[in-house]
Amino acid sequence: MLLQSSSLLKLLKRRTRAWLGLAGATLLTLSFAVPSHAQSKQVWPEVSTFVKLNDSMRFYFLATTVKESEETTEGEYGPNLDFYIKPLKKQRKKWLVFPLDESKARRLSVRVGYRYILPYGSDDPGEHRGVLEVTPRTPLPAGILVSDRSRMDFRFIEGVYSWRYRNRLTFEREFSIGRFKFAPYMRGEAYYDSRYDKWSRTAIIAGSTFPVTKHIELEPYWEHQNDSGGSSNRDVNAFGAVVNLYF
Repeated sequence: MLLQSSSLLKLLKRRTRAWLGLAGATLLTLSFAVPSHAQSKQVWPEVSTFVKLNDSMRFYFLATTVKESEETTEGEYGPNLDFYIKPLKKQRKKWLVFPLDESKARRLSVRVGYRYILPYGSDDPGEHRGVLEVTPRTPLPAGILVSDRSRMDFRFIEGVYSWRYRNRLTFEREFSIGRFKFAPYMRGEAYYDSRYDKWSRTAIIAGSTFPVTKHIELEPYWEHQNDSGGSSNRDVNAFGAVVNLYF
């Protein structure tokens, strides 16, 4: 177990250095961004419902939409199953102050799911997407939790199959000021798309979770995406507003 933990920590440290370099390069690119890039401002409202099935499995249903220029342009819906290993008691106590999202106390979690992406206002039949995620986690000094999610999207867009790999690194820390509790986080994500045979998108995300009750959590965040798939670059600045429900 100690050897596995050491190897995991070394892997996450290597990913951390790579992501810090990517974040620096992305910020430098943004500072010199040319006006010819397509710009989009969006709002992403979302409701995520989690139902605990047993100590190592839960059901998760996602419902989210994309709003642009005050119009809903797209919806994404789908069921998922999360599987995770039991944590040590010391890990649970160290990683989790307010246990709404129990997966944050788990060293490893796996998600299997399905998503349907429905475009509004067009005759496009939409996208059917299978999802497979693997997320190892480890604590760092100063109470910081780092997670490195690897995700595969198996996509059928207008009946044509393609796949996409997504790697997301997250740093988060929980704070408590009296009864007020929150957990800010920073994320970086990169996408490899088989349709373009290249890394076609990067994203920088900043947000925080705010437990409201023992069943409800609010999660506002900001995300900047640079999408280089297709004929020209496209920048998206989005404000996300998530209501997480835990049962």
